[in-house]
Amino acid sequence: MTDSLERALRGRIAGEVDASPRRRAEYSSDASNYRVPPRAVVFPRTVADVESTLAFALVEGLPVTARGGGTSVAGNAIGPGIVLDFSRHMHAILEVDAERALARVQPGVVLSTLQRAAAAHGLRFGPDPSTQNRCTLGGMIGNNACGPRAVAWGRTSDTVRELRILDGTGVERTLADDPAAVPGLPEFTRANLALIRTELGRFDRQASGYSLEHLLPERGSSIAKAFVGTEGTCGLLLEATVGLVPIPAATVLVVLGYPDMPTAADDIAAVMADAPIAVEGLDARLVDTVRAHRGTVPELPRGGGWLFVEFGGDSPDQVRATAERLCRTAHALDSRIVTDIAVAQALWRIRADGAGLAGRTPDGTPAWPGWEDAAVPPERLGAYLREFQALTRDHGLDGLLYGHFGDGCIHVRLDLPIADAPQRFRSFLEDAADQVVKFGGSLSGEHGDGRARSELLARMYSPAALAAFAGFKALFDPDDVLNPGVLVDPRPIDTDLRLAGLRPVSAAGGFAYPGDGEIGTAVHRCVGVGKCRADTRATGGFMCPSYLATADEKDSTRGRARVLQEVARGALDWRSDAVAESLDLCLSCKACHADCPAGVDIATYKSEALHRRYRGRRRPLDHYSLGRLPGWLAAASRLARPVNALAKIGPLRRIGLRAAGMDPRRPVPALAHKSFRRGWTGSTAVGPEVMLWVDTFTDGFDPDIASAAVDLIESLGYRVRIPERRVCCGLTWISTGQLDGARTRLRATVDALADHVRAGGLVIGLEPSCTAALRDDLPRLLPGDERSARVAAAVRTLAEFLLEQPRWRPPDRAATTVVVQPHCHQHAIMGFAADREVLARTGATVVPIAGCCGLAGNFGMQRGHYDLSVAIAENNLLPALRAAGPDAVFLADGFSCRTQAHQLAGRPAQHLAQFLRDT
Repeated sequence: MTDSLERALRGRIAGEVDASPRRRAEYSSDASNYRVPPRAVVFPRTVADVESTLAFALVEGLPVTARGGGTSVAGNAIGPGIVLDFSRHMHAILEVDAERALARVQPGVVLSTLQRAAAAHGLRFGPDPSTQNRCTLGGMIGNNACGPRAVAWGRTSDTVRELRILDGTGVERTLADDPAAVPGLPEFTRANLALIRTELGRFDRQASGYSLEHLLPERGSSIAKAFVGTEGTCGLLLEATVGLVPIPAATVLVVLGYPDMPTAADDIAAVMADAPIAVEGLDARLVDTVRAHRGTVPELPRGGGWLFVEFGGDSPDQVRATAERLCRTAHALDSRIVTDIAVAQALWRIRADGAGLAGRTPDGTPAWPGWEDAAVPPERLGAYLREFQALTRDHGLDGLLYGHFGDGCIHVRLDLPIADAPQRFRSFLEDAADQVVKFGGSLSGEHGDGRARSELLARMYSPAALAAFAGFKALFDPDDVLNPGVLVDPRPIDTDLRLAGLRPVSAAGGFAYPGDGEIGTAVHRCVGVGKCRADTRATGGFMCPSYLATADEKDSTRGRARVLQEVARGALDWRSDAVAESLDLCLSCKACHADCPAGVDIATYKSEALHRRYRGRRRPLDHYSLGRLPGWLAAASRLARPVNALAKIGPLRRIGLRAAGMDPRRPVPALAHKSFRRGWTGSTAVGPEVMLWVDTFTDGFDPDIASAAVDLIESLGYRVRIPERRVCCGLTWISTGQLDGARTRLRATVDALADHVRAGGLVIGLEPSCTAALRDDLPRLLPGDERSARVAAAVRTLAEFLLEQPRWRPPDRAATTVVVQPHCHQHAIMGFAADREVLARTGATVVPIAGCCGLAGNFGMQRGHYDLSVAIAENNLLPALRAAGPDAVFLADGFSCRTQAHQLAGRPAQHLAQFLRDT
């Protein structure tokens, strides 16, 4: 049935239709607790595609759900019929009218894209949720999104001027300020005037239900504004005209410290008296979580909770004066005025990462967004928070608190017992709803009601108000085709829960998962915040390189996690085509391990998935060639000259690469005429011993790197050792899922290093991927061997080692510009801070490249990956090399990075060891 549906619909539209098990898994959830697999996903290219899809759905009796970035935390971007993803193709900015301060956009445009376009005219879109680099305008209009600066510039509904929509009957309508644009709406409004005036629009963040107050004559009779926040239940957005606001000429950030969050909330009136453009509250425990994740955060004033207050104005002096006045009038314990833009941005990043990092309580328990954005009138916020904290204690729940305190809107994720105690889950939500209603508040302050709160609307509104909501929807969608189960005739809050019914995944000799226990729990770290979908080319970042090249949800960290969640619940098999397709274009770069705020680690999950798929079965050819490369290179290095000569013969090279499962367009890297190990005669220095980890790549391809490292280490009074026999970190076995083989090699490695480490010795790695394997994969593949954790703790990068040496003096490179490509595994596991500090001490001008090189070990060599590998290189690496002058030094510690640059740009590279040694 699904196949026939896909075929029938595909012939009607120019966009794509996909009803495959993999695609349905990817779109089965958003950033909420809910799971509803669709029948098919459609990626419309044109308005005609949207019209044809809805017409088809009406004939077939299928519901239709609109989706943008899929970052909804309430379950309002998932549905059982056809999901329309507008973000793939319908993402154009049609016009920016600077004179009128308006923008006309398609629904799939990402907010940060609009912000960049508007900034060229000194303008911006007012609302700015923390997901602004991946959420779409269509989704923001659907949920009436706000963000920190809504306190000054309003919610999305305040920006909307005109909307083109397709209603549930397939009729296109233009909504603005004319009620007659929707038949029956003037009569509906007149019949409900008293109800609307008494129950709706009582305070700014009353986002639950439909915002019918905008229909009132005294509020402008705006159908467009009333449509905002309808969560896709009344129409499919085709185009929006929205207002923009001027960017302030100067801004300043004030951080106020308070004993706790309720006390901070008590001070809102004093803070708001100076008309700030943003007021955000952050709990100390959330900041501690960010600090643990990042290693550091900027200095904060004393307190157990903080208000971040931003002011905008015409001049730095003006905003500084306002900031100083607030510090005098506020009732804070301590304060700090931040004028440095970089520091202010770093502080705001604490807030931006909160949605993902709050996915774990301080003790590591998973936390969920079931009660995520309730709001109360700001003057009652302090009292509400005290009672809310008591309520969570009574229910035995914990979570991290933050939110838009200036608007009275609170975000919190709680360790709700979704999987094992659904009745406790329901009981808490009902009590929480009653509590917020007692304070005159709203179940939702900005994210919409969706599947998470729609059933609870009966606790907030009268039966007459609920009937009015149903009547309003019926004017647009009389047959309940659009996003059914949301707002009107809602689904119960405890149905369709993604975690319900889950059982632990049986062990199969894979990785240990500290903090999760097993892979089924680990893959559910993904709560869908979608940071992996952000376009980081403008801002810098490593996650997720394949998605940046394809813009396809299947290639995002989130999309892959969703497929693996279906495996964990038993809906898909480890050996299914869906899993293979989902993981095929994952580069195993591990960037998500560091960049995903929820700590999702797809590289590890991919290794385990390959292990489970092929254990005891014949593997792809490249698993034998690339996956066991160290063994082949050890033999080839003895015959380096003839091997290199044969590799230069084009036909032979192409035949050989094809036979080995590799892409014939790739050159074969030249082996060194003599490997480092073959030329090693031992260290003549006298002093404490340091073990140099001579990895396969350095040994066989770039032995001069190891020689340079030896020179540096010996110059500091150390005697260098290398393992007596050839041992391996198992990296290539790990990346191809040959985990039994990896464990065999890692046991030999531990045997070779344990005595040295037990005596207090360090192990210095030169190849970042191998160093990362020793630091991260080793203890997780040999968790029962207590020596493995000690070995991992003794491993250092060269830069880390040098910074620990008080005698080390950097060479003078002040006249040098260095373009540096951090290796993805280094970024993810060790971080690049030590290398950055070492380079800074040389005085060199450092130009870092953010993003994956695209080769990523075996990935770029495998057949079928070449084109994507090159496309990824074009995201960051190749443009940076083209922009670098001929005198700039290209620095890349990773063999893959150096190889990619040489093969695609003809650019030679140095390792840090060579750069520090060579004059």
